[in-house]
Amino acid sequence: MARRPNDPQRRERILEATLDTIAEHGIQAVTHRKIASCADVPLGSMTYYFSGIDALLEEAFSRFTGQMSAQYAAFFDGVDSPARACDAVTDLIYGVQVTTARNMELMYQLYAFMSRQPVLKSVMQNWMRSSQTTLEHWFDPVTARALDAFIEGMTLHFVTDRQPLSREAIRLMIGRIAGL
Repeated sequence: MARRPNDPQRRERILEATLDTIAEHGIQAVTHRKIASCADVPLGSMTYYFSGIDALLEEAFSRFTGQMSAQYAAFFDGVDSPARACDAVTDLIYGVQVTTARNMELMYQLYAFMSRQPVLKSVMQNWMRSSQTTLEHWFDPVTARALDAFIEGMTLHFVTDRQPLSREAIRLMIGRIAGL
């Protein structure tokens, strides 16, 4: 008879605790011990579920980018034209659903460390591809890529700028990129 796990949610808690630990302390401070403490699991669980810290970071960031991609795609639910897609992009940038402090910190950490860890670069590339694929429902691939880059940059500007652009100014820029 196979033994059932005592805590079927343990692996999921470890992944969420990894993201929470990164958001709170930065990726450079992430250790198995710190994550286990945050997840309230025995330290041995870390190596039981993950072959090492790199595998854990890859899966945690893949989870995060998957969640972000789903949230991103939801902005386009019911969109039926390029003009409405531009409105959705504006909502995405201007809204507070995506630009939470936690999300932004995790994005910054992923950006900063992907050049040092090839597996994280792959996670980032997959995330970019997912975003561009969503945009390609209404725009050609080059325009979708330009809009995706604009979203990435403008999201950063929107949360850090001393005087963020107005919603109307952001929509105008998006329309220009889209050729509308």
